[in-house]
Amino acid sequence: MAETNYLIEVEEGKVASDGQPSAGPVYRSSFAKNGFPAPIPEMESCWDIFRLSVDKYPNNPMLGRRQMVDGKAGKYVWQTYKEVYDIVIKLGNSIRSCGVEEGGKCGIYGANCSEWIISMEACNAHGLYCVPLYDTLGAGAVEFIICHAEVSIAFVEEKKINELFKTFPASTQYLKTIVSFGKVTPEQKTEAEKYDLAIYSWEEFLHLGENKTFDLPVKKKTDICTIMYTSGTTGDPKGVLVSNESIVTLIAGVKRLLESVNEQLTMKDVYISYLPLAHIFDRVIEELFISHGASIGFWRGDVKLLVEDIGELKPTIFCAVPRVLDRIYSGLLQKISGGGLLKKKMFDLAYSYKYYNMRKGRKHGDASPICDKVVFSKVKQGLGGNVRLILSGAAPLSTHVEEFLRVVACCHVLQGYGLTESCGGSFVSLPNELSMLGTVGPPVPNIDVRLESVPEMNYDALSSTPRGEVCIRGKTLFTGYYKREDLTNEVLVDGWLHTGDIGEWQPNGSMKIIDRKKNIFKLSQGEYVAVENLENIYGLVSAIDMIWIYGNSFESFLVAVVNPNKEALEFWAANNNVSGAFESICQNPKAKEFILGELAKTGKEKKLKGFEFIKDVHLDPTPFDMERDLLTPTFKKKRPQLLKYYQGVIDEMYKSANKPKA
Repeated sequence: MAETNYLIEVEEGKVASDGQPSAGPVYRSSFAKNGFPAPIPEMESCWDIFRLSVDKYPNNPMLGRRQMVDGKAGKYVWQTYKEVYDIVIKLGNSIRSCGVEEGGKCGIYGANCSEWIISMEACNAHGLYCVPLYDTLGAGAVEFIICHAEVSIAFVEEKKINELFKTFPASTQYLKTIVSFGKVTPEQKTEAEKYDLAIYSWEEFLHLGENKTFDLPVKKKTDICTIMYTSGTTGDPKGVLVSNESIVTLIAGVKRLLESVNEQLTMKDVYISYLPLAHIFDRVIEELFISHGASIGFWRGDVKLLVEDIGELKPTIFCAVPRVLDRIYSGLLQKISGGGLLKKKMFDLAYSYKYYNMRKGRKHGDASPICDKVVFSKVKQGLGGNVRLILSGAAPLSTHVEEFLRVVACCHVLQGYGLTESCGGSFVSLPNELSMLGTVGPPVPNIDVRLESVPEMNYDALSSTPRGEVCIRGKTLFTGYYKREDLTNEVLVDGWLHTGDIGEWQPNGSMKIIDRKKNIFKLSQGEYVAVENLENIYGLVSAIDMIWIYGNSFESFLVAVVNPNKEALEFWAANNNVSGAFESICQNPKAKEFILGELAKTGKEKKLKGFEFIKDVHLDPTPFDMERDLLTPTFKKKRPQLLKYYQGVIDEMYKSANKPKA
């Protein structure tokens, strides 16, 4: 069966000239062969997305949260589109009565909830810049964002108010009004008054604009609706200017894509909101749901209770970052192993049979209905029973996890790719296309894409297997970095966004992200190491959860710090007479040998060069985390911080490996 190619070429490639590297042909999605989708009529701005849905679906449930009854979480209670609209209008009048004018900067700080969306829509209504303050970053970053963006009013989750106070006095140069999502204590009122700040509870603030009506300004496509700060792996956060046009264009493209694969959203769809609204991934998905008059239910803010919230809400679409899907995968493996030999055998047989049929080209729903009903339905029930689509984004999803979930979850499992600078989803894999496993799929039908050669890393965009830096062009792109024209000009060149990611076109038109342009270093013998690519390869080892590889130009070999997979290492220990808790197993030299052996096995399978093998490894039972500043909020590694944190360990590994053998 000939493979479908989901790309069409719109411009030829270019050879290297005038010091510029060569570039491959410009491609776009075959779903845009007759041009990009036209803008949705009357939809010029984010405010229009909401306003049009209120007109069309006034009584549809829009925002839901779990009702607390006697301290226990009960059913979801809903506010309709019209009810939410009425509160948004009130809130907007209150904001304007504080003297905040069109173009003013409004901060939102806290976990996802109805008040977050209502505050955002009030910004959209009055042409204010919505500035999310990161829930996962410390006070230092919150202070930086308030001062850099000149935020004058902030909506804040109750339990974050005291965190916000830590940004005083610096932030009070700009910040004049604080509004709680809930209540305000007398102590907090006193603290705010010290700095001449007005602070209101949610209810108090809604009364502020009573009997006042402010005209809604005319919104243009080019107006900025959000300044979304990206954490960045180095330096201060960068403020990405996202226009109305970026979001509206993205929605039209995703709508075309879903219709083309017969998975269109409807007003009956339900979404579980738990990924941070401060990130572009969740923000654009929620805008997409609002544009269809669909329902958004919020989690309770506790990762341990997420599965219970999902069970109660029964979402139809589940968006996740790989870390969440890794947890689901590990949990399922544990359940299968603990279910006894017969159940495990039955599961393995069902898995092999269904996967075999899927590889032959059958759709996941037709590959083995009997296995789905008897064996895999429990997995589906674990996600509420109604999920038809799981979308993974923000970081690469391991191929073995993606394959496993595609077989057992009884729904489509798709992987997407995009940057804040490209307004989120720029690529997404397609349903029932098993050949797209391990890729991020073809481009969404609203952008042009090309690869640009990176000669210093031996990536050639014009070779028979085209590889190079992924560059994106289109109306979804950001306007620039706020107050940082220098950084904008580094990444936006002649209308092309240079992503810094190295991609490889696949024969079916999907993109595989294989490396990162900047994560390259030279070993002492002069060999270049593309570290991200190696981490992706070694990340296939099932006995490890995460790996950070290090090398420098003074040493001839690589070392690594590994977070072992707890279940896998404990299973190995039980079968190899190694006793003790997980922490002590990690310190056992035998465990280190085992992990090094597994890494070497994968290295050989993938035909890595000698200098790309890991010579020594340190096992850390504590996963890399944001608390120690080792990861960004989207779980990307902060390499300078990792080196600083593990410097002693690294030095020791090089010292012992370089010791002359007796």
